[in-house]
Amino acid sequence: MSNRYRMGLDIGSTTIKVVLLDGDTIIHRDYRRHHSDVSGLLNTLFDELNEKYPGIEVSVVITGSGGLSVANWLGLKFTQEVMAETVAIKKYHPETDVIIELGGEDAKITYMHPVLEQRMNGTCAGGTGAFIDQMASLLQTDADGLNNFAKDYRSLYTIASRCGVFAKSDLQPLINEGAAKEDLAASIYQSVVNQTIAGLACGRPIKGNVAFLGGPLYFNSELRNAFERTLKDKVDSFWMPDDAQIYVAFGRGFECRRGIWVCAPFRPFGEI
Repeated sequence: MSNRYRMGLDIGSTTIKVVLLDGDTIIHRDYRRHHSDVSGLLNTLFDELNEKYPGIEVSVVITGSGGLSVANWLGLKFTQEVMAETVAIKKYHPETDVIIELGGEDAKITYMHPVLEQRMNGTCAGGTGAFIDQMASLLQTDADGLNNFAKDYRSLYTIASRCGVFAKSDLQPLINEGAAKEDLAASIYQSVVNQTIAGLACGRPIKGNVAFLGGPLYFNSELRNAFERTLKDKVDSFWMPDDAQIYVAFGRGFECRRGIWVCAPFRPFGEI
């Protein structure tokens, strides 16, 4: 194993993803919520890396909605998320036609052919991981609990997902009427699907081979199932990488070969 590594660092709205590569092989990965303390978590993550891999040299590329400021602070290379995720997809899964990615506070649909085109939500976090967390709390559970409830659903209700306020006004009366949590959980996932397709695809067909990326889709099997139910008549296949929750960071790490070695030896960040 050489002493030189490549790193992709994806700083999102709610999580930080780190991928350390030796060649094209992932030797370290991490996915953690930062709870708005980005600099504190970065120091923790890299203290742990230094302990595990002392004295290494690392080429770093940063991406993510919170990554630009960090890249500017540290003088490191920054690239947009759409480029990050498509680098690895094009190399390892060129047959992919559409990428559906959900993050903590953003949602994206990327069409790979005939030319690269990305559709992304605006300033509202409706239909994202933050929305799922908010709706789960109304059912007095967390995201894992919501997913477990949805596995046993029997009926679906119409719930708005464009805005958490509207969704709550749809959900609360159903809770008060005693609707089954299993049905409500599945309905929440279905509302996310409806919002993603209607709000981002905007009439452009989602077809061919579809890839799922991002933490919410990785950790919520029933959310993936809701997408598959909705798109089954139009899509040839669905798949999800084993590391879908860190795939954007992986794409950035892969891209580091075009960068320069900027951290030698690699050490934790100071105060940001």
